Amino acid sequence: MSFFQETFTVQGGTVRVRFGVGVRKEVTSEIDRIGASRALILSTSQQAGTAAEFAGLCGDRAVGIFTGAAMHTPVTVSEEATAVALKLRADILVAVGGGSTTGLSKAIALRTDLPQIVVPTTYAGSEATPILGQSENGQKTTLSSPKVQPEVILYDAELVAGLPVDLTVTSALNAMAHAAEGLYARDRSPLSSIMSIEGLRAFRDALPKVKAAPADLVARGETLYGAWLCGTVLGQVGMALHHKLCHTLGGSFDLPHAETHAILLPHTVAYNAQAASELLKPVAELFGATNPGLALYDFARQIGAPIALRSLGLEERDLNHAADLAVRNPYWNPRPIERDELLRLLRAAWAGDRPLV
Repeated sequence: MSFFQETFTVQGGTVRVRFGVGVRKEVTSEIDRIGASRALILSTSQQAGTAAEFAGLCGDRAVGIFTGAAMHTPVTVSEEATAVALKLRADILVAVGGGSTTGLSKAIALRTDLPQIVVPTTYAGSEATPILGQSENGQKTTLSSPKVQPEVILYDAELVAGLPVDLTVTSALNAMAHAAEGLYARDRSPLSSIMSIEGLRAFRDALPKVKAAPADLVARGETLYGAWLCGTVLGQVGMALHHKLCHTLGGSFDLPHAETHAILLPHTVAYNAQAASELLKPVAELFGATNPGLALYDFARQIGAPIALRSLGLEERDLNHAADLAVRNPYWNPRPIERDELLRLLRAAWAGDRPLV
């Protein structure tokens, strides 16, 4: 099919992206290239060892390590980390980790305008966007600003080779959600559509290989390629119902980010396929089914993804409140967001049932 549109706008990026096994060891050359000399290394507490490795790689360019990055980027943590960066007189941030660490780096950059080098260890894709999601007082909000766009991304397959298969799967489906919603985005372009399809294809081909041989660096490299493509789509177009629901469930019910994306994706795609069937046709074709939502559901089961929100601890009694929250200040969506239909979607996702078509 052709992705030609009579009118569209594409905003070019200024991000330097490097792929390669062992490319993380070039971090000092990237620091020097930016003209910086005082790096603050960021990570979660679980990845403190990796942060220490990077401090070693940076040598005397590393002025400190902050390992307090947390899920959904709490404002309190961001303000604490910003104070550390200012106290150490850091002139660059090196974020090593998944979406939580990247989010913290972006939050610091928003407050200080420090340049960022991001080294992903998951497939979240946040590193490829100028978007920051933050949580405060039980609510998660997002903003877009050039100040939070990282300057350099280093994709090193060795850093994801040890990612457990279950985390690999949920993180990948999180990235795939960016591409799926990009296909029907109001501000999509031929470029974003082509990147969406290629990103989905990369994950479709590589994830079964990673599941069979988790240390396969070629397959891991292709999953990082998919993450970059899907994340770049997220940075170029607006998201819709799927991301609204994930932000609602994550910010208000503290559900884990990647797992929530993984479970909801087939259901939100099936919901929107009723209004955007032609735009979502490539998804159905890629995954071998007539309905794109059912195709993604079957693929998720094939690769061992979680399929029920109840497995994440969400109570059935919370579904009505979640539906109420999700219809407040809704994102643009190709199909009208109706509260009763949304509740039906959430009930199916909570139970792990096949998507409603």
